[in-house]
Amino acid sequence: MPSAKYDRIYDKLRERIENEVYKSQELLPSEHVLIEEFDCSRNTVRRAIKQLADDGYVQSIHGKGVRIIYQPYEQSEFMLSGIESLKEAVARNKKEYTTKVVCFAELMVDDKISKRTTFPIGTEVYYLQRVRYIEGEALIIDHNYFRRDIVKGLTPEIAEKSVYEYLEGPLGENIVTTKRKMTVERITEIDSKYLKLKDYNCLAVVSSMTYNADGIMFEYTQSRHRPDCFTFYDQAQRVK
Repeated sequence: MPSAKYDRIYDKLRERIENEVYKSQELLPSEHVLIEEFDCSRNTVRRAIKQLADDGYVQSIHGKGVRIIYQPYEQSEFMLSGIESLKEAVARNKKEYTTKVVCFAELMVDDKISKRTTFPIGTEVYYLQRVRYIEGEALIIDHNYFRRDIVKGLTPEIAEKSVYEYLEGPLGENIVTTKRKMTVERITEIDSKYLKLKDYNCLAVVSSMTYNADGIMFEYTQSRHRPDCFTFYDQAQRVK
């Protein structure tokens, strides 16, 4: 079963749900209808629907079909249950955003960086600081470390667009797993310099380690968010 076909079906159904072509609490078209529309196998349709369910868009109802349970999320909300770039998150929330690279360097991982990121000492990395503007406000600053042997040829221009699009497009990498830790931390001088902080003295911080299809960690990111614009969304299923 070609994964590209499953991906296209998933993307098309997700787009229809998010744009309310299929409204919340309605049932998706039947498997038979979807098989005919997309000219694919039943297994391909079921895989796309399973991914929609895993991402919180739908829920299978025994004997009835697949009900849409998606609700639109507010600005700066992100999905814990999936891996998405900021570009994808704000597009899903129908918000405007821009990115400004304020620091771009090539480094060799030393003991201090290794303890922070878990990259082996001696690994060559790109280090970036990226300020994220949502609806014109500087709300997030990312500290990114990318392995140079995997994210080959990275430039500030690429980083201001989408590193993940570059990885999955020209470089042909598969982004598979992310581990995340969330903390609350006091603001730093860098935070104060670049973010519109109002009167906040702390930030919500998400630290992420992301792995490719070979199980190699190619990215460590610390993403620092202004608290009033920080909401992460997750969905879970109870297993008996």
